[in-house]
Amino acid sequence: MTKGVMFDFSGTLFRVVSTAEWLAAHLAATGLRLPAHEETELVSRLEEFGALPGGVTPRRIPPEVQEAWDTRDLTPTLHRAAYTELTRAAEPPAALDVDALYESHLAPASWRPYPDTAAVLRALRHRGVPVAVVSNIGWDLRPVFREHGLADLVDVYVLSYEVGAQKPDPAIFETACEQLGLAPAEVLMVGDDQTCDGGATALGCAFRRVGHLPVDQRPDALTAVLATLPG
Repeated sequence: MTKGVMFDFSGTLFRVVSTAEWLAAHLAATGLRLPAHEETELVSRLEEFGALPGGVTPRRIPPEVQEAWDTRDLTPTLHRAAYTELTRAAEPPAALDVDALYESHLAPASWRPYPDTAAVLRALRHRGVPVAVVSNIGWDLRPVFREHGLADLVDVYVLSYEVGAQKPDPAIFETACEQLGLAPAEVLMVGDDQTCDGGATALGCAFRRVGHLPVDQRPDALTAVLATLPG
């Protein structure tokens, strides 16, 4: 019987803004102007290299960035290095501050909850089901939950850079289960990545996959998961 739920963060509870919105907001904030065609082309190159954390998966990773990419969620330094190097690989204008562009994705305003995130978390709280957020991430996502009024609905945050383990390593899920005070067989993992999030099954957790889709294209996937739980 499921007594607790672990949720992935990006692509499951929240979705980052599009690459075009990310870049446009940065350009507006810094006063840097690009001709429309250059901005469009830069967005395309940023997506090719997956420069926006939580955004489009890279289609191309330069060999010299591969190691940092593979371990990016273990420390804030590696996370920044991987993504700023991917941004540089997209050949932005010299006047664009790559580090400042990276920093802008950390802002709570850059993240949007899925339409049913709040309702599902509240329903679990009402049922007395504890919730953990288990994320491969190189920065503190707690301010995102606070800004969107959801922090009080999460009992435990287990972040890869804080525990030194990345999904699908069972160690990160084991840590979450221990902090929830539940056996793995009593905990459901919900995420968008069959490999990373599905790694919880090696520990004995159940797993439900949701689609990593834009916010307006996934209105009730979490609600559907909730409907499968007892109570």
